[in-house]
Amino acid sequence: MTAGSHTPGGLLKLIRQGAAATRADLVELTGLARSTVSQRVDALLADGLLVEAGEAPSSGGRPPTLLKFNKDAGVVLAADLGASHSRLAVSNLRAEPLATAPGLIPISEGPDVLLSWVAEEFGRLLEETGKSLSDIKAIGVGLPGPVEHSSGRAVLPPIMPGWDGYDVRDRLAQSFPAPVLVDNDVNIMALGEWWASSEPADDFLYVKIGTGIGSGLILGGHLHRGADGAAGDIGHIQAGDETVVCRCGNLGCLEASSGGGALARALAAQGYNTKVTRDVVALVRAGNTDAIQAVREAGRQIGSVLATIVNVLNPSDIVIGGDLAGTGAELLARIREVVYRRSTALSTRELSIRASELGDSAGITGAAAMAIEYAFSPNAVNEWAGVR
Repeated sequence: MTAGSHTPGGLLKLIRQGAAATRADLVELTGLARSTVSQRVDALLADGLLVEAGEAPSSGGRPPTLLKFNKDAGVVLAADLGASHSRLAVSNLRAEPLATAPGLIPISEGPDVLLSWVAEEFGRLLEETGKSLSDIKAIGVGLPGPVEHSSGRAVLPPIMPGWDGYDVRDRLAQSFPAPVLVDNDVNIMALGEWWASSEPADDFLYVKIGTGIGSGLILGGHLHRGADGAAGDIGHIQAGDETVVCRCGNLGCLEASSGGGALARALAAQGYNTKVTRDVVALVRAGNTDAIQAVREAGRQIGSVLATIVNVLNPSDIVIGGDLAGTGAELLARIREVVYRRSTALSTRELSIRASELGDSAGITGAAAMAIEYAFSPNAVNEWAGVR
């Protein structure tokens, strides 16, 4: 146990993570005196962050009282803002949506237009759920481009005109008196899938294959953003046709030949009415051989890049999401084939490569989870409790 686990915030974290369920568990894990644990637990109960939930089985004497994190002690606001469509939610403190709202405003309309809609819809959803501004613990936002997490600002996002350097935190804080967390969409999808897993892996890779290609990394049980928030941008690894110009300006990027946008353009050149990734998916599901062959080749190229990542990071779980994952085995089987063939035997011995369980809900779940993790970090809870 670390010293931080002795504080009220640390005790709450042990309950939230399932490491402890009773006062006796907390005493055993932290080494604190029973009276100290009881005092701090009583304070958390009084603040509504913990609730008593019946009695645990007795091993002799009076049965111990079970303690649970109170998922209804407030709400978080979550926004998953995409290139062409978005999703908003008011969620409880288990990242379970209480009310949601879809949106069809393209990210290219700019931050003023889109965030005005976000603020208006958040207000409506709060009213719908009977919640007030004082119930909001934090706000999580995902953006479809590179984000400097420390500042919450997008940095030279290729499909987001007007967003470079824009202060999303300040804009939303003008309407809602709560901390605002901003990250790129793939990171929050990774966090959402990991958060929702019944047995989350400590080393986990989420790969979004849509118009572009990106990944989110959970390493050692924590979201890994890198030094500047740019970790996981695998779509711009050089792979495939080295003559193809990518939207980033470089030649031969993975997403320039294997992303859904690239496949749609290639099939359109063959005479098919494919404008977006979902058009490609529809052709594959209809059994079109040209579309199936294009997706299979994309799977092989993506698998080649992932094989390198597996050799370097040795994750135990790779989850494939995004619109192109809707092609099912045509994509997934080729990714698996190349990863298992080109990675070392030890790095793939326990490796699972599977499709996303949450699908389109991964982003909104992850945005809520990001807000919850911040709002109920030991430091934040200790600050509420007046612990220095």
